[in-house]
Amino acid sequence: MESATSSLLGYLVTMLLLKLVLTSEQFTVRSSKSHQVVMVGKEAEFSCQLSPPQSAQRMKVGWFRDHHSQLVYLYEEGKEHSGESSQDYMNRTVFLKDALGEGKVTLRIYNVSVFDGGQYHCFFKADDAYEEAIMDLRVAALGSEIQINIEVPKTGGFIVECNSGGWFPQAQMEWKDIRGNVIPHLLKSSSQDRAGLLYLKMSVLLENNTHGPVTCCFYNPVNDQEKRASIVIPVAQNIRRVFLKKLLKCLSFLKDILKLLFECLPFLIYIGIFPVYLQFRNGAFDNSPREL
Repeated sequence: MESATSSLLGYLVTMLLLKLVLTSEQFTVRSSKSHQVVMVGKEAEFSCQLSPPQSAQRMKVGWFRDHHSQLVYLYEEGKEHSGESSQDYMNRTVFLKDALGEGKVTLRIYNVSVFDGGQYHCFFKADDAYEEAIMDLRVAALGSEIQINIEVPKTGGFIVECNSGGWFPQAQMEWKDIRGNVIPHLLKSSSQDRAGLLYLKMSVLLENNTHGPVTCCFYNPVNDQEKRASIVIPVAQNIRRVFLKKLLKCLSFLKDILKLLFECLPFLIYIGIFPVYLQFRNGAFDNSPREL
């Protein structure tokens, strides 16, 4: 009887210890934010936590982007390591491990650029147990103030163009009339600089009888922000008057230049001829017959 009781007790103790071991090895990883939008030049922060809370001092902890080969940061056996892609994050990342004993770690990235956008995987590994949490970073940039230019083609009407730089990602571009209706665009174009920011340009062809202001709208769908600029289109006579005024101003400026040139002409002739005269005179003296 005692043998059966002790066997049963030993079995229960073994099962209890086994359950404790399995419980300590099984965990999940939770992230504080699964999705975040960060403006260019600001900072991003990725935090993840073991569940249930437990020490990660002896675990392998790290972050990688999109694929395991793109390692951003790694903490293993009390040491911090950098991956091949760490050059992109040189002097821009900080690993916060003050709460590592509770299974919580944070990676902070400073001066975020458009190239930092994508998925970040936070992982914990202990022996054969491995879990991760995925966080999505979207980067946005609100462009500069919109500039508007008007061009009068020979075919009639006029072309109105608006442009703005420093956008990311590609903004939605629309021209709208006084009633808020979308005006079909004539041309849309974009170019990207070395920082990955976009310079956007859009033009529309309007008839001479267009009334009221027209508005250029650039909308960033990532951060739900937009910029607008409006212009009141003058009638064709006013446009011709503006261009005629500029032409007369240019002609007046040209007239002043010609007047100044004629006033300085004698002096310019003197400067050009006098050295030749001196050279001729000196040569004449040198060629004169000498007395014996």
